[in-house]
Amino acid sequence: MTIFLKKFRQKSNVSQEFLAKKIGVSRPTYSQIEKGERKMLVEEAQKLALFFGLSLEDFLSGKENISPKVELEKNAKRTKEKKRKQEMRISVPQEKVEKFRETLLYILEKIGARPNIGEAVVCKLMYFIDFDYYEKFEEQLMGAKYIKNHFGPTPAAFPEIVKQMEKDGDLTPVVKKYFQHDQKKYLPRRKADLSNFSAREKDLIDWEIERFKDFNATKIKEYSHKDVPWIGAENLQPIEYEAVFYRTDEFSVRQYDDDEL
Repeated sequence: MTIFLKKFRQKSNVSQEFLAKKIGVSRPTYSQIEKGERKMLVEEAQKLALFFGLSLEDFLSGKENISPKVELEKNAKRTKEKKRKQEMRISVPQEKVEKFRETLLYILEKIGARPNIGEAVVCKLMYFIDFDYYEKFEEQLMGAKYIKNHFGPTPAAFPEIVKQMEKDGDLTPVVKKYFQHDQKKYLPRRKADLSNFSAREKDLIDWEIERFKDFNATKIKEYSHKDVPWIGAENLQPIEYEAVFYRTDEFSVRQYDDDEL
């Protein structure tokens, strides 16, 4: 059964930490369950079956009828009404959307005017902010879903969020020439509001901006292609956050104790 549990989790694009909280155990304990090193309690199985939109019987037998989709959670009541729909949806909480918006604006405010900083660099920078924060603190900062493609990690909700930000007057898209290529850039139309960010979130964002500010699209793409989460993902499929714990020394941003290795 644990084979199916890992399959369900990966298809739904959720982390071990997320499901651990759902059933009220620690991430290491959940990992033991998924590996078959610890038996799953009945109440834990019931909670997981409910999350995956399956009956307990179907869940325990590994039957699959879920088709995850990403949606922006704009209204809590509306989300509750949709919960029991036939199709399983993985929502992006409004709190996370707001952090995504403000992080994007902050990046544009700090380095968006640089000639090398176009949409491609911004997307990869958002990826490293999210995945590096998750590796360091085992918590999500923006918690965006990223897809593997030829150009590197891409935030799945980026076009939709940016389109809404344009409507809201937060930014303006422009196309400029960068050497011989057209480059899509964004001009911020207001200052970012980081009042809901913790000190360590702000520190990490500043650190990432500083280390990538001189990268162009080609350089950051090639760099991201060497990161284990990107390497381990299937083409055009979600990139798994848990893969950060298998990074090479070149990419790892966490100081691991010996008992964590």
